[in-house]
Amino acid sequence: MNRAVWFAAGTGVGVYAVVRARRLAEALTPDGARDRLAGLRLGARLMAEEFTTGAAERDAELRERLGLVPHGVPELTPGAASREVPGTIAAPEHPEHLDQHSHHRSPGADDRATEEGTS
Repeated sequence: MNRAVWFAAGTGVGVYAVVRARRLAEALTPDGARDRLAGLRLGARLMAEEFTTGAAERDAELRERLGLVPHGVPELTPGAASREVPGTIAAPEHPEHLDQHSHHRSPGADDRATEEGTS
């Protein structure tokens, strides 16, 4: 019984080795290399198509969710600019009380300038 098991195991390993050797030999021929390159090209093309399809679906989903037109430049409906968003505070149209350059100064810049001028 023991010899039969070893014979079967050896036969299986031998068949496996022959099949792998044939596949390797075929892959190293010019036709095999051409087939592998064709497979790579096909895989790359399918991946690019899947990516493009997925991106288009996601774009359509986001446009629908945000209320944008399907393609092109978003269109504003009349009165859309004056519509208020809940929970926000409307900004004044012309903030005359703000200095034009006040947002460029660091905090306390006016205090340092007056201290230097008085010394």
